[in-house]
Amino acid sequence: MADTFRLTLAQLNPTVGAIGANAGLAREVWAAGRAAGADMVALPEMFLTGYQTQDLVMKPAFVAHAMAEIDRLAVDCADGPALGIGAPHLRGGALYNAYYVVQHGRITATILKHELPNDAVFDEHRLFTVAPLQGPVQIGPLRIGIPICEDAWHAEVCETLAETGAEILLVPNGSPYHRGKLAVRTNLMVSRVVETGLPLVYLNMVGGQDDQVFDGASFVLNPGGALAIQLPQFERCVTHVDFSRSDDGWRAEPGALALMPHSHEADYHAMVLSLRDYLGKTGFKKVVLGLSGGIDSAIVATIAADAVGPANVHCVMLPSDYTSQASLDDAAQVANALGCALDTIAITGAQTAVGDALAPLFAGFEPGITEENIQSRLRGLLLMALSNKTGAMLLTTGNKSEIAVGYSTIYGDMNGGFNPIKDLYKTRVFDTCRWRNDNHRPWMQGPAGEVIAPRVIDKPPSAELRPNQRDDDSLPPYPVLDAILDGLVERDASVADLVAEGFDRAVVKKVEHLLYLSEYKRFQSAPGPRLTRKAFWLDRRYPIVNRWRDES
Repeated sequence: MADTFRLTLAQLNPTVGAIGANAGLAREVWAAGRAAGADMVALPEMFLTGYQTQDLVMKPAFVAHAMAEIDRLAVDCADGPALGIGAPHLRGGALYNAYYVVQHGRITATILKHELPNDAVFDEHRLFTVAPLQGPVQIGPLRIGIPICEDAWHAEVCETLAETGAEILLVPNGSPYHRGKLAVRTNLMVSRVVETGLPLVYLNMVGGQDDQVFDGASFVLNPGGALAIQLPQFERCVTHVDFSRSDDGWRAEPGALALMPHSHEADYHAMVLSLRDYLGKTGFKKVVLGLSGGIDSAIVATIAADAVGPANVHCVMLPSDYTSQASLDDAAQVANALGCALDTIAITGAQTAVGDALAPLFAGFEPGITEENIQSRLRGLLLMALSNKTGAMLLTTGNKSEIAVGYSTIYGDMNGGFNPIKDLYKTRVFDTCRWRNDNHRPWMQGPAGEVIAPRVIDKPPSAELRPNQRDDDSLPPYPVLDAILDGLVERDASVADLVAEGFDRAVVKKVEHLLYLSEYKRFQSAPGPRLTRKAFWLDRRYPIVNRWRDES
């Protein structure tokens, strides 16, 4: 019996619903594996359909298409290594999250997922059937246990595979990024290795899908938890892992160990990749955004330039009577530093026309927030017109702090198809701008160097919708606001908890009120990349109508 086994790992980027194109990627990497002398080529969980499919996978024609494509792959990949690929499986009227192994022109194994995640962004109990525990699969000289994603988070599944003869564990994943997720995965997989005494291959997909970003960062562990191979985060990668048999069992030969970025770089890469894939997978090549001279639009313009190149980013300054010369200068500086086009469209004439049209109906009312919101909505209207006319996607630029408390205008500055900083608190925006000024990476298409002038970062934030306006006229200072939001949103802390931490109760109650009051705005907001465990959408599902308040 052979004492070596070559496994080709394909950390690739599928597109949801593009079954033929995803199958084409599988054929390409299978051919590369065959050329490299691989015994098996492995792709991630649900790769054939893309992930997550949500309710699309409940459509019978979709599942039939995917299963027929598996049959075609088996025929096309007959003369060479085995191919492992994730896709749905229908059996006896029950739908499963499955992993197929095809070799010699046929499907030789269909592994069904046992543990279905049903928290955070996952609701697989809605979609799939829980499968019974299964044993390993024989591929050449090796018995491979294949716990699918969540299966490997549970000791019982891997222990059953080890007890039924598995010699290594191959874990195909569709595991989306959030800050700190890599350490969670690594610690859990080390536990599985220690418990079973088996080498473990953790294979994750990469790429953006709606709000989720799959970050790759696949790795191989040897018994004892030693890291043998580490693939890069957020990057497509194909690598060959060589296993050798000794008296102590199978071991992975050491390979390349990619460095893992710290959280600011990881978040930034997630935002860039998410925007790039959202545009590419929906058919957009260019973006347009309002560049106000403030920090939020500056970092969005920078992310966009890094995602699709400065030539594909159209910035527009839309000044009113309240726009300062400093803001005009700052917007010009950012656009010039990035190399993006910048146009100016004054809204003063349109603002006067709207004011005149509404004057008879507004008689007797004092001017106020309505007039401020008209300015924002005029900007949104003009930017959407440019988007419609040019075919560029409009990016919206609100940070998580503003979105949380509704410090944004629906049908105004919330207009847009995607928001790259939707899950980035304001204080994190400041840090991200400073990080990007100091760092440049090969995956960035924008220029290196200081692209956001320090004065843009350091000046007091203002919407400039009335004279001398500052954000902290309406909100607590951002360090205080973000700390309270971290409690209410990220930690589900009570009002009493936050008061005990030293926050003024009246301020906490105000933030809580704004948070719940703004649910209807978030319900209509653009998607954006998930960076935390409590991003607004699938992570945190609250009713729009909600009269409950925490009186603790």
